[in-house]
Amino acid sequence: MNTTTPYRVTSIDVLRGLVMVIMALDHTRDFFHRTAMTADPLDPATTSTMLYFTRWITHFCAPTFVFLSGVSAFLAAQKRTRQDAAGFLVKRGLWLVLVEVTLITLGLTFNPSFNFIILQVIWAIGWSMVMLGLLSWWSRKAVFIAGILLFFGHNVVDYMKFPAEGTAAVVWQMLLTARGTVVPLDAAHLLGIFYAILPWTGIMLLGYSIGSWFTRDFPAAKRKQRLIMAGVALIALFVLLRWINLYGNPTPRKIYPDGWSNVLSFFDTSKYPPSLQYAAMTLGPALLALAAFENLQQRWSGVLTVYGRVPFFYYVLHFYLLHALLVIVFFSTGHSSAQIAQVPFWFRPAEFGYALPLVYLIWIGVVAALYKPCRWFDGYRAAHRQWWLSYL
Repeated sequence: MNTTTPYRVTSIDVLRGLVMVIMALDHTRDFFHRTAMTADPLDPATTSTMLYFTRWITHFCAPTFVFLSGVSAFLAAQKRTRQDAAGFLVKRGLWLVLVEVTLITLGLTFNPSFNFIILQVIWAIGWSMVMLGLLSWWSRKAVFIAGILLFFGHNVVDYMKFPAEGTAAVVWQMLLTARGTVVPLDAAHLLGIFYAILPWTGIMLLGYSIGSWFTRDFPAAKRKQRLIMAGVALIALFVLLRWINLYGNPTPRKIYPDGWSNVLSFFDTSKYPPSLQYAAMTLGPALLALAAFENLQQRWSGVLTVYGRVPFFYYVLHFYLLHALLVIVFFSTGHSSAQIAQVPFWFRPAEFGYALPLVYLIWIGVVAALYKPCRWFDGYRAAHRQWWLSYL
C-alpha cells in the first residue's frame, strides 16, 4: 500500500475558499435580488454593468471547484491502493448524488414534499467522481485521455442532431446538453436538470491529471511555471475561439450595435452546459491564481483557507442560512401564507427583492456568519478519524 502523505499546498485551499465565498454572492442574488426570477443578468440588452459583473464573476466558482476536486482526489489517492482509491471515489460520488437530491434540494427549495428536485453542481461532481473512480482504477492514462476528449471535444455535439423527446432525449440532455431541462416525474413532481454531467467530468479529469504537480516531491518552481503556462494557454484559447466564433459554445456570439454591449457579449459564454469557451475563460485565470497564491501568507488568505478546507460543510450550510433569512424577510415584509409555495423556491415570490447594494450586504453577513462554524468543523475533522468524515 502506498503510504505517501499528500502535501497540502496553500494555494489550493486559498483558491477554493475564494470561490466558495464568491459563489455565495450568486445564491444571495437568487434569493434576494429584485429581478433574479424575472430577468437575465447577462443579457447585454437589458442588464446593468454592476448586475452583469455580479453574475459573471460567479462563473469562476463551479469550474474551479470541480477542477480542484479532481486535484484533491489525486492527492487523497496517494494514501490508498489504486483499487481502494477508485472504490472510494465511486462510493463518495454516489453519496453526493443522494445528498443533492435530498439535503441540498431541501435547502434550496424548503419544500418538504420535494415537488421540485434540483440537480446542480453536486450532482455533476458526484457522477464525475464515479467516472473518475472507474477510469483511475483502469489507469491514469485513461483519465487523461478521457479528460482531454471531453474537455476539448464535447462541443462537437452542437453540430449533431439527437432525439428531441422521450427517454433518449432526457438521457442525452442529462449527459451533455442540459440547460434548465425540466422533466415531469408525475403529476406533482418535477426534476430540474441544470448541470450536464460529461462536460464537468472532463474538467474534473483534467484536475486529477495534474494532481502530481501538487505532491510533496514536485518542485514548487516547476509547478508554478506549468500553472502559468497552462493558464495563459487557456486564456489565449478562449480569446481565439470567441473571436473566430465558430466552435466551443452552443450558440455563436451575438453582435450588438454598441461597443460596450459587444464587450459584455464577448464574455457571455455558456455555463449550461459549460462550453469549452466558458471553461477556458474561467480555468485560465484560476490556474494563474493558483500560481500567484503559492505559499501566500496574508491574513485574508488565512480566512479564505478556513472556508477552503471545509467546502462541502460550507456549501450545505450557506443554503440553509440564506433560505432561513429569506423566510424571516418573507414574513416580516407582510407576505401571506398563500404566497409560500413558489416553484422552485418556497418563500420566494417572483416579484420580490431588493437592489444590489443590499444584496451585497446580506452576502457579506452570511459569509461572515459562517466563518466560526467552518473553523469549528475544520478543527473537529482534524482531531477525529471517524469514517464518515472522509465523505464531507
